[in-house]
Amino acid sequence: MPDTRSRPQAAPKPKGRRPRIVINADDLSHIEALAEGAMDRNPALADRLLEEIARARIVPAAKMPLNVIGIGKSATFRDETTGQERTVTLVYPEDADISRARVSVMTPIGVALLGLAEGAVFHWNTRGEERRMLTVIRVSDPAAPESA
Repeated sequence: MPDTRSRPQAAPKPKGRRPRIVINADDLSHIEALAEGAMDRNPALADRLLEEIARARIVPAAKMPLNVIGIGKSATFRDETTGQERTVTLVYPEDADISRARVSVMTPIGVALLGLAEGAVFHWNTRGEERRMLTVIRVSDPAAPESA
């Protein structure tokens, strides 16, 4: 009987295990235009965004789940290696401001977060090419009125 407990080559398998994503139909054309416009400047990022769009379920704004990260939504995620949590708001590039935790959809983390639901787990490569696993803890709409 073969020992199947340790398979070192099985670790990097992000392609087949990507979480499902949902994109608001109202944002689709703007996001596609951003990806197309970035083809010359950052083809790898543009290709990645277009891949995400191609595999996404596109829904009308009225049917967009409240627990899914979209443009204008805030997301809290946890780095499973360090336990550190971070909250960012996903925005278009013209509204990005890292000092206010407003992250552009045209950044690697912005592309990774787009369309994910609470509880989704995804892999992330740091600038130092270290592979991390991140979990979406909470999604909220900072523009929505607080409910009592």
